[in-house]
Amino acid sequence: MSGTDKQLLVRAYEAFNARDIEGALATMHAEVDWPNGMEGGRVCGHRQVREYWKRQFSVLDPRVQLTSIERSADGRTVATVRQLVRDLKGNVLSDVTVVHDYVIANGQIERMDIRDPQTQ
Repeated sequence: MSGTDKQLLVRAYEAFNARDIEGALATMHAEVDWPNGMEGGRVCGHRQVREYWKRQFSVLDPRVQLTSIERSADGRTVATVRQLVRDLKGNVLSDVTVVHDYVIANGQIERMDIRDPQTQ
């Protein structure tokens, strides 16, 4: 895996955790295909991802800590993360390990899927 892909994901996670939506979107293709982990389904493109994250951040305080990045046999970039979600009062709602499965091309995130680490 290229160091560039790792750097791209590190930037994306740092921006997400800092609530820098525009910084996170800058790592993504304009028509990115993104999972809506809070409401279900998927969102596509910067506008929909931005709106989804604004809704999410208005009711939850999610943080993701990157623990590993690997290349899968099919060429996808697989990031294992600790996902800590609190309510806006600071109460922990969940603290789990999840897998974020990425398609990265031309230096941009094109798609992300969320998987349970047990199904790898």
